[in-house]
Amino acid sequence: MKSDVKKVLAVASFGGHWTQLNRLMPFFDKYETRFITTESSVQKLRPQVRIVRDANRNTKLSILICSLQLIWQLLIFRPHLIVSTGALPGVIALTLGRLMGCKTVWIDSIANGEELSMSGKLAGKVAHQWLTQWPNLATEQGPHYRGRVL
Repeated sequence: MKSDVKKVLAVASFGGHWTQLNRLMPFFDKYETRFITTESSVQKLRPQVRIVRDANRNTKLSILICSLQLIWQLLIFRPHLIVSTGALPGVIALTLGRLMGCKTVWIDSIANGEELSMSGKLAGKVAHQWLTQWPNLATEQGPHYRGRVL
């Protein structure tokens, strides 16, 4: 492997978040990419997928287990960039990655154009860059909104 190849960790819960992440495959194909999701059936399609426990914010144990699994993946893979499309595992990965010196990008893929989810508000605060498809969210001056329109 060339030393100039950048590593990307792409994190998304299964469902709509994962679907949005899949739309970015041409971007990920340019880099050494490891994908992290919460659904084990995806591993059959992509060998570079790792599974973490779904972090249910109502269960502290699931958040702890997911966090430990993400820390392990960060330590093993050593990414330069973390991309997430949201949900709690993505927010945890963005937070841990930022603490470890990674660049972080959050892609607002699920917001309805009028408000962000709780995990979206957290991700917007944590990520270095926030990309959205909703211009009205991108132009808000509040602390939760920053970035540019896709």
